[in-house]
Amino acid sequence: MEEKRIYLSSPTMHGDEQRFVKEAFDTNWVAPLGPNVDAFEKEMEAYTGCGHAAALSSGTAALHLSAILAGVKEGDLVFASSLTFSASVNPACYEKAIPVFVDSETDTWNMDPAALRLAFEKYPHPAAVIAVHLYGTPAKIDEIRQICREHDVPLIEDAAESLGASLKGQMTGTFGDFGIYSFNGNKIITTSGGGMLAAKDEAVVARARFLATQARDPARHYQHSNIGYNYRMSNVVAGIGRGQLVHLKEHIAKKQAIYRQYQEAFGDIEEISMNPMNPDGEANNWLSCMTIAPGCPVTPVQIMDALAEHNIESRPIWKPMHLQPVFSHCDLIQVKEGISVSEDIFNRGLCLPSDIKNTPEDMNLICGIVRRQFGR
Repeated sequence: MEEKRIYLSSPTMHGDEQRFVKEAFDTNWVAPLGPNVDAFEKEMEAYTGCGHAAALSSGTAALHLSAILAGVKEGDLVFASSLTFSASVNPACYEKAIPVFVDSETDTWNMDPAALRLAFEKYPHPAAVIAVHLYGTPAKIDEIRQICREHDVPLIEDAAESLGASLKGQMTGTFGDFGIYSFNGNKIITTSGGGMLAAKDEAVVARARFLATQARDPARHYQHSNIGYNYRMSNVVAGIGRGQLVHLKEHIAKKQAIYRQYQEAFGDIEEISMNPMNPDGEANNWLSCMTIAPGCPVTPVQIMDALAEHNIESRPIWKPMHLQPVFSHCDLIQVKEGISVSEDIFNRGLCLPSDIKNTPEDMNLICGIVRRQFGR
């Protein structure tokens, strides 16, 4: 008999989602836009303090519109975190910009402000900076914002993985000129697919909504003076998001408990380190990750294979963008010579199962398998 499947991070539904979706069906608001979209935007604005928000079809769409609104054009340089998923970078490339990757720092695994300063010394005039809050841990985003302000360069804050996380009491996604959130199926709350673009400037968000609805001019006939996109969220999908948002704090608490359980379970194994937290902030612990000490004979692949034998899903750390074949022509800015911080984390790390539906028995099984790889 096949063992129960334990997922990395799967959707968790509660029932409130169906109430809002049923309302959409009962009122025949199943087409794009509608009351759920408007309400979801307002509820996200209230929760995050972002100012204004536009509900979109994906976090990638939000990043693309942010790049356009930031003025990114063909041939421009865009500074971006290297240790991230490709969706953080691809949208700038849609506009034919050239990424310059910025290495991580060890304190949070996020963009290194010192490396960002070096990037500005080498390339003084980028069109934008894209900084990511990796795995739900806040970056040193206040320092990054200050550097961007010194150079008068827009900051696009990728909070796709960090909804509900905060730095010094301020929610991630609200530090940049543009903030983006993702509601993909594996995120801390999901709409099955979807995203949100946030900004303090109401006119910026209004422009995003305009571009996201095919940039249709306010004329009686169909008239277009700009290239537009079909990027708006549907009323049905927004209903799922509203039902999920009600449970966000609960999801965060469970994710944090999972991280603490791994910390405790591996506390006596000096070869294991959990992904670091920013002491000035609160992570949402979307994914709990671990690294293995240099020189240890145990490898991330060995652990992932051992978990897979028990039908347990785990994942490698994101492969840094500067190591991706598609970006082999792009520069990496790092503080120290030799192997980059981001590559070192990738080589020694893995993402552990972080599903909030994991039972105590599930967590004991996972921890036991990992411990056995180290002879414990």
